[in-house]
Amino acid sequence: MMQISRRLDMEDPTIILYVRIAYVASVVITWSIYSYARAQIVKKNDLTTLKYVTPPNPLGGQTEEKLEVTTVRDYDLQQIDSAIKSIYTGLAMMGFMHLYMKYTNPLFMQIVSPVKSALEHNEVQIHVFNKPATGDLKRPFKAPSMFGAATGGSDPKTDKKSIETAEKAGKGGVKAE
Repeated sequence: MMQISRRLDMEDPTIILYVRIAYVASVVITWSIYSYARAQIVKKNDLTTLKYVTPPNPLGGQTEEKLEVTTVRDYDLQQIDSAIKSIYTGLAMMGFMHLYMKYTNPLFMQIVSPVKSALEHNEVQIHVFNKPATGDLKRPFKAPSMFGAATGGSDPKTDKKSIETAEKAGKGGVKAE
């Protein structure tokens, strides 16, 4: 994309129009992929109970682990709704950068990225491409860290000992209906 970007005249109004159309088309395609995955989640209606312990979030004011009890359906819907919200966040950011600050290159760069992210999303892999929920696709999903492995243990715990400890401590565990 960088090589193509350098060859395009980003001052030409015709090219800018085509870049805008391509960006809007990529956002619509991304939204459609997530919406289809969401419809598949609702259609499957998997009510299997899912228990896991979330690590504390010092930035959010949490100092202790919390037990989460939900269903696979609710967990999947939460994940896919979060992805859909990220589309709107990206749209707002690109709108500000392009319309207010008059940058065209970032708009051009974001044509491929959202579609690629949508196709690689765990929920899309499971519900659209029918991949089994094992390995990296096993729920709860590992959260990618900005700092890599240096943060230490920021993934949800699903082992029996951690769940029993959190249940006995009374930290969460009430299923939200």
